[in-house]
Amino acid sequence: MATVQVASSVLGGSPREAPRELPREQGAGFRRLSARLCALRPDDSSSSRTEIHLLLDQLISENYSEGGGVAPEDVNPLLVQACQLVPLNQNHLVSKVSQLIHHLLNTLQVIVDEQNLGFLLAYTISALQQCSPWTHVKVLQALAALVYCNGSKCQKFLPDLLGKSGLLVKLSDRTQSDPEVRRAAVHCMANLCLSVPGQPYLEEPYQSICFHAFLTTLQSPKSPDMDDITFCMLLQNALKGIQSLLNGGKMKLTQTDELGALLAVLKKSMFHGLPGVHVEMPTVLYPTPLPQCDGRPPARPPLSEPGPSRPAANKKKKSKIKPKKIQQGEEEEEESSGEREATPVSGPGRVSLHGGSAQCPSPLGAQSSPLDGSGAAGKDPASSPFGSATWRRVSSSESDYSDAEGGMQSKTRSYQAKVRQGALACFLSTIKSIEKKVLYGYWSAFVSDTPELGSPQSVSLMTLTLKDPSPKTRACALQVLSAILEGSKQFLSVAEDTSDHRRAFTPFSVMIASSIRELHRCLLLALVAESSSQTLTQIIKCLANLVSNSPYNRLKLSLLTKVWNQIKPYIRHKDVNVRVSSLTLLGAIVSTHAPLPEVQLLLQQPCSSGLSNSNPATPHLSHPDWWKKAPSGPFLEEASAGSPKGPSEPCWLIRLCISTVVLPREDSCAGVDAGCAAGGAYVPSPMRLEALQVLAHLARGYFSVAQVYLMELGEVICKCMGEADPSIQLHGAKLLEELGTGVIQQYKPDSALAPDQRVPVTLVVLFWTMMLSGPLPRALQNSEHPTLQASACDALSSILPDAFRNLPSDWQILCITVLLGLNDSKNRLVKAAASRALGVYVLFPCLRQDVIFVADTANAILMSLQDKSLNVRAKAAWSLGNLTDTLIVNMDTPDPSFQEEFSGLLLLKMLRSAIEASRDKDKVKSNAVRALGNLLHFLQPSHIEKPRFAEIIEESIQALISAVLTEAAMKVRWNACYALGNAFKNPALPLGIAPWTSQAYNALTSVVTSCKNFKVRIRSAAALSLPGRREHYGPVGQYTQIWNALVTALQKSEDTMDFLEFKYCASLRTQICQALIHLLSLSSAPDLPCIKESLELNGDMVQSYILQFLKSGAEGDDNGAPHSPLERDQMVRTALEHVSSVQAPGGDAAKRAVMGFLQDTLTIYFDSFGS
Repeated sequence: MATVQVASSVLGGSPREAPRELPREQGAGFRRLSARLCALRPDDSSSSRTEIHLLLDQLISENYSEGGGVAPEDVNPLLVQACQLVPLNQNHLVSKVSQLIHHLLNTLQVIVDEQNLGFLLAYTISALQQCSPWTHVKVLQALAALVYCNGSKCQKFLPDLLGKSGLLVKLSDRTQSDPEVRRAAVHCMANLCLSVPGQPYLEEPYQSICFHAFLTTLQSPKSPDMDDITFCMLLQNALKGIQSLLNGGKMKLTQTDELGALLAVLKKSMFHGLPGVHVEMPTVLYPTPLPQCDGRPPARPPLSEPGPSRPAANKKKKSKIKPKKIQQGEEEEEESSGEREATPVSGPGRVSLHGGSAQCPSPLGAQSSPLDGSGAAGKDPASSPFGSATWRRVSSSESDYSDAEGGMQSKTRSYQAKVRQGALACFLSTIKSIEKKVLYGYWSAFVSDTPELGSPQSVSLMTLTLKDPSPKTRACALQVLSAILEGSKQFLSVAEDTSDHRRAFTPFSVMIASSIRELHRCLLLALVAESSSQTLTQIIKCLANLVSNSPYNRLKLSLLTKVWNQIKPYIRHKDVNVRVSSLTLLGAIVSTHAPLPEVQLLLQQPCSSGLSNSNPATPHLSHPDWWKKAPSGPFLEEASAGSPKGPSEPCWLIRLCISTVVLPREDSCAGVDAGCAAGGAYVPSPMRLEALQVLAHLARGYFSVAQVYLMELGEVICKCMGEADPSIQLHGAKLLEELGTGVIQQYKPDSALAPDQRVPVTLVVLFWTMMLSGPLPRALQNSEHPTLQASACDALSSILPDAFRNLPSDWQILCITVLLGLNDSKNRLVKAAASRALGVYVLFPCLRQDVIFVADTANAILMSLQDKSLNVRAKAAWSLGNLTDTLIVNMDTPDPSFQEEFSGLLLLKMLRSAIEASRDKDKVKSNAVRALGNLLHFLQPSHIEKPRFAEIIEESIQALISAVLTEAAMKVRWNACYALGNAFKNPALPLGIAPWTSQAYNALTSVVTSCKNFKVRIRSAAALSLPGRREHYGPVGQYTQIWNALVTALQKSEDTMDFLEFKYCASLRTQICQALIHLLSLSSAPDLPCIKESLELNGDMVQSYILQFLKSGAEGDDNGAPHSPLERDQMVRTALEHVSSVQAPGGDAAKRAVMGFLQDTLTIYFDSFGS
């Protein structure tokens, strides 16, 4: 029987809308019949019933194609009048008026207004209660049409429908004898669950009732009196209802049994009707890393697996018959066509599962692409494999399926495919509604770790991908698999198979590694076997997700090589979505765990490796300068002599991407690219954008390969930034930033790269001269596109400092002037980028001693610190920290002129701004306290002597103390401890005598003994070891408190509940030992008795850790701890010499005890080395 026609997808379609007004004469018949019906009055006579019968028949049979000129506002009064004319004791009339409600609302796509909804719902509910059972199907169809998109307006009727003994609950129960009634009741329930944005949703009790009704329906086996198609429609409606609850109702599956039961029925439904596959599932799936069951019978001998070199194009030679044209709404024929399309594919992984003639792939249109948001197809909801066809009602008329159109078998296969698609769509919604850590507990239920061919296994999503005859279902399965893989990097990071495991059990890491290998193998098989462009796109996107999240540094080699070699032919595929996703996959390969030795070798392969120039599906590669008809400037000629050494073979991927970006489109590709403007000069924009992203990934992860093409890439960037398309300009700027950053990384002090392998500074100067004389300045001043301006600022900040120094002064002034000007931008994105760039420039050696530039930058940054945008303030605080780092660097220069010329008023202003910023959000606070520490360190005696500085110094110290003690982000507390230590380095500060001294030490000793984060403890211990004179530690009581706190911290150096902190234990003990030895080397006579008392209690423990410190030289946390053995034992010797020189009046007992402790420590240390 028929169900309510749903106009658009529950997943992405919009509710039914009123049709456009059509010429008056088209609706004349309806208006005439409506007028006659409205003129009638309730009458129980035989003649009246006959006339009503006649009018209802005529209204039902009227032609309403394209709206039929009927206005939606005319429909509701007609339906109300019809119900008023038909008493509930007239079963035939009730059936006809129900059919009219269903027919008009469904055909005309009308949603009943709230004013008439109440009456019509009351009528249909009463009809269900009073009329004969044979009318229930028609009445339920009418009810489903009424509640469609009206669930929020049905609140007062919900007890009658969904209450404990509600009509829909009873009629949808498995005990219901009439299968059509049960299916129609489940459909009504599903329509009630359909959400409308902005309107209230079903209350929690009713959600639970519906969910369990749907779940019970899916768990129930097919009854003997139910035909296959009705059973499929019943399952579809139940799946639709659960999906609506998860999507619109935001239903949370918090109970393990509830989620496990849903996943069990979804897995069973995913394989409903799949030829050759029978799945028996437990009632509930429980989270476990091991497969639970194997529902498949022993597999028949599979087809042999061909080699990966088998051309994918061969299977298309069998296609002789064109598919018939698919009309909108003919889902059955579409699925049937899809099945025939997949039938002849007997390549790897998929076998011919039923008879049928071979069919060519149907023509691709943008509307049918399975892309889910990226690529040329855009974000059209219909482009998803879970599009409107998944839930659109199909007619129940048997005449829709004549023998000529495939017969009942074809119709049944189509409905079964829709169930599988509905189950996959519901699973996708389930994935989005639960946490990934919960989902991955069920990993083994849906992702296999055993080969698909050659051994029995639990069916998985890859079974559908390889064996389902419907391309749409295969695309749906791939989209679900992509959703599972997305964000799985942490889960998959445990995988490891680099060594052979010969154990009595399989470790979890090996099982996950096997799953990853199996996913690679099956997806590559599917890639070769697939004939549908839409599904092919999903396969490649799924591969990209897999590549992005797999830990290849822990897996055996060759996985990426296989993917790399098999994707090459698809970068010149006829379908633009396939080409875009192929580039996305290549980008994923060069960005995952970069740099990988395997990928490095792949990039250095000869251009002809794996490609045949005779194959039209391969990219055309020629001379390295193939894309330049003539030199575009003097830069390449000047650069040729100074280019760094690179591989003799050009990198085909870089050449491919450059040609994609700059070459005009080929005639052979014209006319087949979806989403491309006709007659466009270049290949489709998504292709060019993806190629630019791949180049950016290469520059980031494999700069040694990209640097050979530095000047060519520079010309590509100039070309892109000179175009009118802002997206192309933006990606060009991003590529420029990555190239600039790659050069900077080569020149870092800790870089292991040999000098002759770096890009020469002269070449970098030429590169940036090309940029600054090209379109980059225009992009920086393009206020119509602030995102481009911000990216151009980021690119400008990636210039190598040595190259900036060698630029002509005009270019230097241009860069500085533009950045200072953009710091005043009204756009917060631009302002943040300019502030950050100024923070980079202020560290340049050629600029940091320029007092005027530093002062101008300081004023600009302080202005940005007052901005309303948190992002702007965070960037400005980072730049202020960099600027104060510059002040500290300038203190070490022999020329004191910078300190003398730098304005004291500006310093005061910077201190006040940093204090204010230290009360801001953590993003701002972490760098504000860093700046405060630097400023306190930088203050000269001439500043500190002034009264106006005394108050601001105390406020600054109090701000740092507050940041140390606050329960803020650990980075804030770490920086605050560092800043206090920085302030302690300034001998001009009144440390030891100022009132804030004890507060500062109390804060640090509290943190060093009790902070949960060991890195903060390390930094506080480092700060306690920085004062250079004994008087800086204050009176004996303060000194003793610091000593005892460090001893306590040493005792508790392994006390932590967080396993991740254990790796810092050695560094913490190293720093505490250094601080204790430093305190001993500064101790005075009054301090020694307290030290003696402490050593009597904890001397053995302290000595054991100091011996470890002397022997191991554990790596510090960038805290200045000495690392060489000579430096370490010299520290102890210095402390011993100092203690022996202390004059201790009133007895030498404490002095002798401390000296004895140090001498014993040194003796034990030297004895351990046999000296």
